[in-house]
Amino acid sequence: MSDIEQELDVRVIPPQQKHPTIFKTFENLGENEAFILVNDHDPKPLRYQMSAMLGDDVFHWEYLEEGPEVWKVRIGKTTA
Repeated sequence: MSDIEQELDVRVIPPQQKHPTIFKTFENLGENEAFILVNDHDPKPLRYQMSAMLGDDVFHWEYLEEGPEVWKVRIGKTTA
């Protein structure tokens, strides 16, 4: 993982653009790189969507902060 991780605050992004923006950010990661997702609710449905679309072996998911007002998740790419 890189020493400096990008923080993507999706609280300021219109709802219909959130998941496409998150997937584009993930797509642009190199192997073993990660970004921090910031949201106002648990992004668990996104994790399920990523698992279904990408497979569990392509990314890792680590909660850094779990609400109640702010949720932060480190999402990393395990393979390029």
